[in-house]
Formats: sequence, C-alpha cells, structure tokens
Amino acid sequence: MTFILSDSAISLDELYDVFHSSERLELSREVWQKIEKSYDFLHRQLREENQAIYGINTGFGSLHRMRIPPEKMQQLQENLVKSHACGTGNMLPPQAVKLMLLLKIITLGKGYSGVQPATVRRLIDFYNEDIIPVVYENGSLGASGDLAPLAHLSLPLIGEGEVFFEGKIRRASDVLKQKNWRPIRLQAKEGLALLNGTQFMSALGVLNLWEAEKLDIWADLIAAVSLEAYDGRIEPFSEIIQKIRPHKGQSETAGRIRRILKSSEIIHSGKAHVQDPYSFRCVPQVHGSVKHVLNSVKETFTVEINAVTDNPIIDAENEQILSGGNFHGEPLAIASDMLAIALSELSNISERRTYRLISGKRGLPAYLTPDPGLNSGMMIPQYMAASLVNRNKQLSTPNSVDSIESSNGQEDHVSMGANAVLKTGQVIQNTKTVLAVELFTANQALYFRKRSSSYVVQKFLEPYREQIAFMKSDEILYEKIHKVVDIYENTPVKYLEELISS
Repeated sequence: MTFILSDSAISLDELYDVFHSSERLELSREVWQKIEKSYDFLHRQLREENQAIYGINTGFGSLHRMRIPPEKMQQLQENLVKSHACGTGNMLPPQAVKLMLLLKIITLGKGYSGVQPATVRRLIDFYNEDIIPVVYENGSLGASGDLAPLAHLSLPLIGEGEVFFEGKIRRASDVLKQKNWRPIRLQAKEGLALLNGTQFMSALGVLNLWEAEKLDIWADLIAAVSLEAYDGRIEPFSEIIQKIRPHKGQSETAGRIRRILKSSEIIHSGKAHVQDPYSFRCVPQVHGSVKHVLNSVKETFTVEINAVTDNPIIDAENEQILSGGNFHGEPLAIASDMLAIALSELSNISERRTYRLISGKRGLPAYLTPDPGLNSGMMIPQYMAASLVNRNKQLSTPNSVDSIESSNGQEDHVSMGANAVLKTGQVIQNTKTVLAVELFTANQALYFRKRSSSYVVQKFLEPYREQIAFMKSDEILYEKIHKVVDIYENTPVKYLEELISS
C-alpha cells in the first residue's frame, strides 16, 4: 500500500493514520512539480541576478554580511549541516525521528524551499526503508528552526552521522553503500531548507498531543471509577449545571461521566452526605479546561504541520525570494507550555482523589486495607503520586517566557519551544503514572462496595482485575502500578471511546 501525499492540507487524524500504518509514502505529481518549479526559479535567479540572498550566497546569522562566491555555495550548505550538528543528551526514539522525517517531507513538498527533487526523494527513501537518523534531544532554541536536531536529521543525506537501521545504530555512510546510494550533493539553499524548520518541535509536540488526548479519555474513566469508589454524587454532572456555564470542555466531560455511570447502582443510591469534595465535584470544570487546551493546541499544530517554516522563502509563483521568520517556534512554545500546565492540573486533581480514597471515610477502611495498622495498604502509592505532582508543578514553569540572545545579537529573541515540548513529554509520563495510581487505588476501594458498578466501569476494569487482584494484606506494589501503565499502553484509544459510548 502507498499513501500519496498531495498538496492539500493534512489533518492530525490523517497524519496519525498514515504514520501508524505500514503504508509507503509517495508524493503526487503536482507536489513534485511544485518542488521542481521552486528549484528551477532559485537557480535561474542565481544565474541571472547578482544580488545577495541570505544563506545562499551569504554567511549565516550574524555572518549574513559575508558574501560567498558561486563556486563555494555548495560547500557553504554542507558546512552548515556539519557545523550545526552538535546535539547532546539522549537519543530521540526512532519513531519520533521518523515523524520528523515525515513532517520535513510535507513542508518541502509545499514548493517554497528551492530544494532539488533528489534531496526530497532521499528523505522519502529513508522514511520508506526505515533508515532513521540518530537525533539528540538537546540543542535547539526553537527560533531559527530546530537547527541542531535538524542538522542531525540531515547528516545522513550527505553520508555523515549515524542511523538506526535493521535494529542497530550504524554509520550512515555504510548504510548508503549497502543500498548503493550516493550521498546527496547539497545545492544552493538546501542546507538552510533542511535546518530552518520546526520539525523537531512539531513532531514531539504532535506525539505529546496524541498521548494527551488519550490521557484525557483515560482520566475521565478513572474519575468515574473513583466517584463510584468514594460513593460520590452525580448531581454536579447534571446537564443543567453545565448549560448555565456552557464551556464546551466542561459540558463534554460531564456528559461523558453521565454516560459512564448511567447504570451504576452505587451512584444512584441514596447518600448521607450532601456534597463531595472539589476533586470529585469539580471534575467537569477541571477536566473540561484540559479539553479546551487540547483543542487549542490541536489547532496550532494542525497549522504547523502544513506550514512552510524555513527561510528564505522561494516564491516561484510571484518570482520573489523573501526573508522572514516562519522558523520561529513561538506558537508551538506557548501551545506546549499550555499543554504542560493543563496536564499538570490533570495530575493534581487526580492525586487529590487518591488522597480522599485512602482517608478512611465514606465507609472505606484507612488505606483501603482490611487490617490497617498491621498493613499499610495503599498509603505509599499516594506519596509517590504526590512526588510526581510536585515535579509536574516545577516543570509547568513556561519555557516560552524566556529568551537568550544568540548569533552575536542577530537572533535576539528565541522561543525555547524545543525545551517546551521536551518538558511536556516528561509531564505526560508523570501524569500517566499519577492516573495509574488513582486507578489502582479506586479499583481496590471498589471491592469494599456492596452495590454494583456501572456496566462501563465493570468492562473498563476487567483487564486490570484479571492481573491485579484484591489485596487482603501488604504486597510489593511497584509491579502492580507498572501493570496498570502497561495495560493502558496496550489499550487502543478507539476502544476507550467505544466503551464510553456503549
């Protein structure tokens, strides 16, 4: 099967389907024509006009006043890729780098970058053959594009650097020889087109968003389980309460909880208490705010994956070459900071529900163990969740409000968007564990209830209860928490959506 990438915009849902399929990638004829037209116009301008064009026949950054002779323009582009490949830290997972490749192909296919078709073809070959460049996570300021990470992405094109291939890390030059491919000789502008872009921020941001959307659904299900376990009230989720404060995310959350719990004997039984604590009663308002941020972030990244983010822009249609700032990552930086804050709050309220469940109230024993004192029960998982919540709060300090001048003052405001997406990934992992602790705790608490849970909650808990039995006495707990996370990882998001609708 082959997916033909056309010149029309791609949605994040379509991108997900393509990226998670085994389909090979190809460009439509119209896309190839745009690439060729842009390349031909650029080189015609270089032959016919004796003007300085940034980064093509000049130096880079603060060296933009230095004119480069025609015979050295090719060397200029290769020097750019080599000198900017100075990433450090952990290697990115190959799947993240493969998404970077896909997004770089999409943006070059818009026909505003002046690259030769052979360069795009080689990127497509890398993607289709699972030849994945080794890219390091540290080094981008998220302003002149993701310079260091994209330099590592580009090194294998010229036969340099390393790649993941056939389960190993190998020298790119060796893999090119194995494939009988010659290294690409970068032409004018190509180094800039490859390095000036937001594909590191975009790829990691999209992966974060996909994971956050799944966590949002999981969190609503877990909150419903906890509401049953705590013998909570359904009134705060009623339609009229949402109607008179009609935030979309709030209404969506409340409606989802009502659907999950509609057949619950526990929820619809009489209550001695007239109100629940905020961590239960205000789930629509808090989880709903997360949904609002998710929608905003999704809109930003949908624009970005379809955008041209290198510089200068080769506008063959209007026969002009324009230097601008589309490589600046501020939209992605702010969006990622917002996502980190939202998910931090999702973990914050989750840990509070866990705390309530182990407090020895509402007919539940202290720490959810039949013999408290001799047994500590679920005491310490809450400690661990609280530790991660604290870490999330520190990570939620916005990166986008900071800027450190670079390139001798030429690049005097940067977005720090790369750091924003990296830390958001950490917040996601922490939040996943905090929610796992809540589910682990609520599942234990439900064993003490005599009335029946809703059909959806029972079906949701089935895979967890198959592997995690009721604890009558203290056991080693880390393995059980890991199992909760593993089950989540192996549960498709579509299954969770269908379960809620059942």
